[in-house]
Amino acid sequence: MKNRRAIASVLASAWILCGQASLAQDVALPEDIAATTQGLIDAGLQDDVGLKFVEDLTTEIGARLAGSPDEARARVWSINELKELGFDAVRVEDFTIPYWARTRESARVTGPNAQDLVITALGGSRATPQGGLEAELVRFESLAELQAADPATIKGKIAFIDEHMYKTQNGAGYGLAVRKRSGCAKAAAEKGGVACLIRSVGTQPRRMPHTGGMSREGALGDLPAAALSGPDADQLTRLLARGPVSVNLDIGVEYADAAPSGNVIAEIEGTDLKDEIVLIGCHLDSWDLGTGALDDGAGCGIVVGAAKLIADLPTKPRRTIRVILYGSEEVGLFGGAAYARQHAEELDQHVLAAESDFGAGRIWRFQTNFGDSAMPYGAIMKEVLMPLGVSPGDNAAGGGPDIGVLRRAGVPVVTPGQDGRDYFDYHHTPDDTFDKIDAEEFRQNVAVYAAFTYIAADTGWNFRNEPMSPVGTE
Repeated sequence: MKNRRAIASVLASAWILCGQASLAQDVALPEDIAATTQGLIDAGLQDDVGLKFVEDLTTEIGARLAGSPDEARARVWSINELKELGFDAVRVEDFTIPYWARTRESARVTGPNAQDLVITALGGSRATPQGGLEAELVRFESLAELQAADPATIKGKIAFIDEHMYKTQNGAGYGLAVRKRSGCAKAAAEKGGVACLIRSVGTQPRRMPHTGGMSREGALGDLPAAALSGPDADQLTRLLARGPVSVNLDIGVEYADAAPSGNVIAEIEGTDLKDEIVLIGCHLDSWDLGTGALDDGAGCGIVVGAAKLIADLPTKPRRTIRVILYGSEEVGLFGGAAYARQHAEELDQHVLAAESDFGAGRIWRFQTNFGDSAMPYGAIMKEVLMPLGVSPGDNAAGGGPDIGVLRRAGVPVVTPGQDGRDYFDYHHTPDDTFDKIDAEEFRQNVAVYAAFTYIAADTGWNFRNEPMSPVGTE
């Protein structure tokens, strides 16, 4: 990592413009906090705790499908690990979710060009009859095209959405491509279709389909639905150019209206401001195809590793740092919603939240979502992180999937943006395994999280849209 040790003078103080030049204020990071932050960064770049957490989780537990016995084992495992690491108030906060799991999945072109296709069922897919259902395929280039189609063209047939996804550094391509996964079955069902196939929401060229959730109420969606690998989607398109194509789709599932899940929580109790909370989180569950290393074992290792560095300091930070390993994110953000519901009375005590849920790539940008009066504090954080190769971002941070509910409730959030150009090569596939994590890039994440988390916890700065706290002007 370049410029690892080029941070010292940046940490001590910064001249920040608050919105407009006329609102400039001189805001200093106290020297003791600056020095401690420097030490945390150096230690983070040598992290072993966070990386070992991911390795052990993905090796000893493996896949952790929401609501499954495997997710339950992961909660028990995490509790034991966090207690052994010395965190305070380690616990599970329980909730229930609708449960879905695949039991079989296959697809085959029938007729004169008969051949197998590589697919994976989408979360919430309905089962087909034993032996599968067979129907003619109708191809669409987007969800919008399917939604606008004449029902007569789809009735009794399988809708096939063949929309590509493209690589972007910030993952913006996912937001566009994932709509077909969410909406295909519903749109096809409304027009009389019998099933849905989509080109996988992913960016790699191998015969490796990507699973993921579809829109649903409760455990099941509207129709049987599956994702094709990219090469198999290409194959179907070529076959359709030669004439009608029929496919036999065979999917088996098990489901339940309610299954146990929960959020794993650990803390570093603060001192004089211990009732105020700095929250850093990830999600513990994963899809069932790989071992959930990038999505989101890495995120859990990053926040645990960063928090452990702070916990090992000679003195505790002023505010309480709360680490949350959310449950059941993949199937509907259930953990984030449960936490917000269970902690509704103390949301105004949450002073900052961040979530790591985009793999383990190098953090290249740091966005905030602070009140106008707190912009100088955000600027200091951004400048502190610049020597780690992190560029200053805007003030439009989304925070992350599970903490979105906190942001909407007024909690200030930050987004340490990871480089996601390769993330969707592995996302929701059997290829999401520990060997895909680059140790040096992972450790840069730990250093970034340790730095901004400690600054937020120990300065006492107010990041909401209120007058700046006295600490920030000393």
